[in-house]
Amino acid sequence: MADNAFPVLAVLPDLLGSLRTVPNAVLIAPPGAGKTTMVAPALLDEPYCDGQILLLSPRRLAARMAAERISENLGETVGGRVGYATRLDSKHGSKTRILVMTEGIFRNRIISDPELVGVSAVLFDEVHERSIDSDFGLALALEAQAAFRPDLRLLAMSATLDGERFSQLMDDAPVLESEGKRWPLEYLYVGRRTEQTIEIDIVRTVRQALVEQQGDLLVFLPGVREIDRAFDILGACGPDIVVHKLHGQIDPAAQRLAVRRDVEGRRKVIFATNIAETSLTIDGVRVVIDCGLARRARFDQAAGVTRLVTERESLSAATQRAGRAARQQAGIAYRLWEEAGNGGLPPFDPPEILESDLAPLLLDCARWGENDPAKLRWLDLPPAAAVQQARKLLMSVDALDAQGHITPHGTMLANLPLPPNLAHMVALAGQSGQAEDAAMLAVLLQERGLGGQGEDIETRFERFVRERGAKADAARMLAQRIARLCGASGDKQMLSIGGLIGSAFPDRIAKRRDAKGEKWISA
Repeated sequence: MADNAFPVLAVLPDLLGSLRTVPNAVLIAPPGAGKTTMVAPALLDEPYCDGQILLLSPRRLAARMAAERISENLGETVGGRVGYATRLDSKHGSKTRILVMTEGIFRNRIISDPELVGVSAVLFDEVHERSIDSDFGLALALEAQAAFRPDLRLLAMSATLDGERFSQLMDDAPVLESEGKRWPLEYLYVGRRTEQTIEIDIVRTVRQALVEQQGDLLVFLPGVREIDRAFDILGACGPDIVVHKLHGQIDPAAQRLAVRRDVEGRRKVIFATNIAETSLTIDGVRVVIDCGLARRARFDQAAGVTRLVTERESLSAATQRAGRAARQQAGIAYRLWEEAGNGGLPPFDPPEILESDLAPLLLDCARWGENDPAKLRWLDLPPAAAVQQARKLLMSVDALDAQGHITPHGTMLANLPLPPNLAHMVALAGQSGQAEDAAMLAVLLQERGLGGQGEDIETRFERFVRERGAKADAARMLAQRIARLCGASGDKQMLSIGGLIGSAFPDRIAKRRDAKGEKWISA
């Protein structure tokens, strides 16, 4: 799509004019309007913008894709004026003016540098997704703006009509709306047979669409397990069709192949998780096949654990998925449910802050200097019960004192790019010279797919140590950086893999009561 075909360009003059007079603004632009790739470059020559522009993205894949597309539009290569920074992969330098980063990276940056020295503007992309890192990052940016940086520009960019809430949060910031380019989109409701696994019906629909339609196919499934099964069931589709997987566990090179047009001109079938719901356009997609399911992380306060649950997607998510087919031309969306079922879909995904483990958030609030997160500016306040539970956990690992202030040990934990309990595990392991092993274990527990699949952590750990590939190499380098941050001292007894995990989750240790392992007792 040529630059002049991006609908967001029509509202850019008004947006730039607003930001010259007030520090905050809200931009509403539908998927495909060009907000992710067009707005940040437009700020480069603004009079107030002599520093970096930070463009925040909810996912690592989207951050890399955005940086690559912006660089391509400017006729440059990534790592120069445009770069990116993610947890396992970064490419930027001293000349970088536009830095695309994940929301978690920004959270750590602003906490370590509340004045955001050298930063002129922060753009929060896809704020309608309501990730906890996005909500928290915006709250901190507003605090920094009020206390230190009245010249800092903050822009919230959303694909849905919730701009007024963000406007009120951001000191009645002006709301600008782009109409967007609307290509025709046809919906086909093909249903599914509940006695069969979802992968069988998905593959049946893929084969149907390959015959009935033209263009590439983007196929949504809830998780990696379902993608692998569908990939195997579909098998080879002939010399003119190539099949890709797209999810967070594959390396960046494979992700790029999935989202770019095939160099040999073949049609593509892309099996994807919700990683492909929003952000940048995937070239060539004219057909979307949606299973109707989503997998999300939900924190169970009673059990104190975060579980992945598979459930019906929201109507908002279904609309986002279908819209991927009509970003560049007329498209078709196959849905594996009946049209009458739309009425039973929840309207929106709930904000993460209402369903997440708040221990990392509470520790970062304490590091910021605010013991009560309710005093920050939120769209939705963190639930009091979840905050109380998080405070109890942080006190149990000596991260907070009785008054809720961060301790020296808590400061060390907060400086490690890990959840507090895993950071505590690494810090303790450093006292017995096991910091690197513990850091590798922590990364393994967080990054799905490392060391293969299965529940035997010791086996997966051994595989991870020997594993080859870009993602495994980057994960090991991250573990080494974490270990160096922690240091090594002391002569405490070395722990096994199980012992290390037990130090991170002491409340989940149980004793087996029978030989079969069917009965256990816990504290």
